[in-house]
Amino acid sequence: MTKAPLGQEKTGPNPTDRGKRGVKRSLMTEARGVPVGLAVDGANVHDIRLLQRTIEDCFHRLGRKRPGPEEHLCLDKAYDAREVRRLVEAVYGYTAHIRARGEEKPAKRRRGCKPRRWVVERTHSWLNRFRGILVRWEKKVENHIAGLHLACAYFTLSLAGIFG
Repeated sequence: MTKAPLGQEKTGPNPTDRGKRGVKRSLMTEARGVPVGLAVDGANVHDIRLLQRTIEDCFHRLGRKRPGPEEHLCLDKAYDAREVRRLVEAVYGYTAHIRARGEEKPAKRRRGCKPRRWVVERTHSWLNRFRGILVRWEKKVENHIAGLHLACAYFTLSLAGIFG
C-alpha cells in the first residue's frame, strides 16, 4: 500500500495510515522477479478482489488464454479461501500453492532455497525505489499505471542484463 494524496479514482482510506487516501497494487511475477501482471485499486480493497484482475492482466499482456500444464501460482495465507482455489485452478488452470491459515512454517528449509514469496516482495521493493511510484501524485489512474509499467519494463530489461 502506498500513499495517494492527490489521487482521485482507484484510491481508498488506508487502514494502516489513519484513514488517509491510499493505493494498493497487486503484482504477479515469474520465478526470477520479472513482473507479468499488475492491478491497482484503493487501499481498503482486499487482496482477493485484486487477484482476478492481476491474472487477467497477465493473460492480456502475454496474449494467451490458459497457462501451460506445469505452471504454478504461489500465494500467501491471505488468499486461503475455497473460491480462490477454485478460481486459480479451475478457471485459470494454475496449480495453486497456498499455505493454510492454521499451518505453521516448516522449521528447516533446504540449504540454498529461497522462500517463494521473497521474489514478489523484492520486486515490490524495487518499485518503491521510484519516488513517483512510492507516493502516487497522479490524479488519473491511467497515468499511475503507465508509470508502474515503465518501472516494470526497466526491471525486466535490467534482469535481462541490458542495463547491467
